[in-house]
Amino acid sequence: MGLKQIIRRLLYPYRRWKANSIRPRMVGGFMRGDGFFLAKTRISSSTFIDAPQNLDIADDVFVGHFNFLEASNGIKIGTGCQITNYVSMISHSSHMAIRLYGAEYSKTRNHISYIKGSIVIGDYTFVGPNSVIMAGTVIGKGSLVSAYSYVKGEFPDFSIIGGNPGRVIGDTRKLDKRYIDRN
Repeated sequence: MGLKQIIRRLLYPYRRWKANSIRPRMVGGFMRGDGFFLAKTRISSSTFIDAPQNLDIADDVFVGHFNFLEASNGIKIGTGCQITNYVSMISHSSHMAIRLYGAEYSKTRNHISYIKGSIVIGDYTFVGPNSVIMAGTVIGKGSLVSAYSYVKGEFPDFSIIGGNPGRVIGDTRKLDKRYIDRN
């Protein structure tokens, strides 16, 4: 056995420990900003929550890996929702204001194009990977947001939302009908 193999063999337990200690994990249970413990809610250790005191989350919610929940203007996530991976929910946006004001942006208050608003995700809604949910968005219960969607606005219950910009492309009741009929 060569020196490189011996070193690899000796370092293997350390590298395994390091990989296991830094990789994302699903954390069961979540303490909401009001101090209420949600026993059936699971949120990944890699999800970042900005302004967690403004995150109103129900129980029995799954929030996967590598998400960004910016809740400065409020985010409400209903019971039974599934937020997959790489989803951004942004309750404010300054990109237009910065473009319009340029160097004067930081010297100006109450920007005319600064977007802010709460986000509401209805009960039993699924948000697909790599989606962006913008400020002022309301998604009705039982909806499905397709992967890679850019969602802004109000959407009725049981909507299938897809695209950039996101629009209603179907109804989950039609999608689920064959499963309901069969069972």
